[in-house]
Amino acid sequence: MASLPKTPCAATIGFDEAQDIICDNSVPLGVEFVRLGKAGRRTLARDVVAEIDSPPRDCAAMDGYAVRSRDLAEGIVRFRVSSESCAGGPPPGMSLPGVAVRISTGAPMPAGADRVVMREYATVNGKHVIITGRGGKPHVRKRGDDFAQGQLLLMEGTPIDARAMVVAAAADVEGVTVWRRPRVHIMTNGDELVEPGKAAMDSNTVPDSLSEALMLMARQWGGKPTGMSRAPDRIDMVRDAAKAALGETDILVVVGGASHGHRDLARTALMPLGLRLAFVGVAMKPGKPLWYGRIGTTHVLGLPGNPTAALTTARLFLAPMIAAISGSGFASALRWSCHPASHALETGGDRDQFLCGLMEADAVRIIERQQASAQLMLAQADMLIERRAGASSGPAGSLLRCLRF
Repeated sequence: MASLPKTPCAATIGFDEAQDIICDNSVPLGVEFVRLGKAGRRTLARDVVAEIDSPPRDCAAMDGYAVRSRDLAEGIVRFRVSSESCAGGPPPGMSLPGVAVRISTGAPMPAGADRVVMREYATVNGKHVIITGRGGKPHVRKRGDDFAQGQLLLMEGTPIDARAMVVAAAADVEGVTVWRRPRVHIMTNGDELVEPGKAAMDSNTVPDSLSEALMLMARQWGGKPTGMSRAPDRIDMVRDAAKAALGETDILVVVGGASHGHRDLARTALMPLGLRLAFVGVAMKPGKPLWYGRIGTTHVLGLPGNPTAALTTARLFLAPMIAAISGSGFASALRWSCHPASHALETGGDRDQFLCGLMEADAVRIIERQQASAQLMLAQADMLIERRAGASSGPAGSLLRCLRF
């Protein structure tokens, strides 16, 4: 983990510099072995190697009858059905000339048989079957045809999604070694904030619309939410809430902290706990009040209190921080892509802007009336659109750099 400066930058820093600082400090916490059922959405810290062959023996790829290709080549079409081979059962005895074995998909092939004739090309006649056609392929999966024992299947750094889970389970591994998930605590500040569902009782209050959303974002990017707390605009109560959370968190997210115009309430409250700041303020819109530091090894990220500003900065800074600490890498949460604009573009402002946008067919539209305090707009937006300071104006069709929101 990179060391922090003794004092934060006196001036507001640029967006790229802020991301570099957080990237440099966001290193994995360590590894742990977990059972496969607990590995979902985790990131592998060690390779997964197959414990068995897949399939473990030659087996049928179709329902039908197992026969010898030699018999068919010699013109034999009438076979005596000697037995049946079922998936999960022992392999039947050796296949003999003129003898067929009824077989189901995944069942072991009889010794000597090298072809499965599909049921569509077979007619049953008492204890015999008449083969009316070969049906092309032999329809046999050879032992180890998918993968072999000892083969590398999943590399370190692979996220365990449903597809990777299939492979790991098929490899017959009991568990996997993964990177630890960072524990995340969300702390909001404000006299007016109450639990959603309680604001209708008092017109002086508003619902806390960010805590649950940030908890969800933390889960989505590999974090382990450990709880959330709300503190009024009092330094002692903010400090007490943070102190209670520090023992069980790797990332403390502080939302808001303004009190009667004192924008440093949260930072002031945390200083006696050992807060060391890396930066205070980023030249971006929305999100200029963003700040970052550490208390010991705990990351502390200060987000603006306005909903759109908070979600925007969380997507650009908190999501990649969590991804990096959980082993996926900082850049894995920042997969930018270019899309044409559906409308003409205005000249960029004096700060880097990250605007809510909406994909429409093959083009992207910047939503009108961008406001840091807006909330309904978030339900429409599926993209963050980057407009750097002083960006040139352009016609519809101009390419925009976009990030999935």
